[in-house]
Amino acid sequence: MTLEDVAVQLGLPIDGSPVTGISSFNDQAALCYQLLEESPEDGDKYFSGIKFTWLKAKIRQLSATTTKGELMCVARAYIMHMIGAVLMPDAKGDSVHLSYLPLLADLSTARSYSWGSAVLATLYRELCRVTEPHVKDIDGCLILL
Repeated sequence: MTLEDVAVQLGLPIDGSPVTGISSFNDQAALCYQLLEESPEDGDKYFSGIKFTWLKAKIRQLSATTTKGELMCVARAYIMHMIGAVLMPDAKGDSVHLSYLPLLADLSTARSYSWGSAVLATLYRELCRVTEPHVKDIDGCLILL
């Protein structure tokens, strides 16, 4: 599997800025309010992932009277869901890490990141992880296999 395979199969950019995220946030709720116009975990100050159920509900809020700002929030929620469910799923399979959200702050520059490289690196890391005898499942973008 090469970067070119990822670009062809998934249509993701393989050139550009690396996909890196902030591993800790001073105020996760403020980040969510700023980029999604609400916070999924109002009672949990230390959440690090956004549940798919919350993202799907956010996507369903789209209506005929949606403003441009609301549309941008729904687009970010949809992209976050795609990152966590298809491109870079985690072991739980029910949420996406919050570290990807700041990369979507400006949707016009989100394509400038090398998403394909991040997806392939995640898959390779998972392929290494599953060689351990105690590991019973695999994560990552398995459609590439």
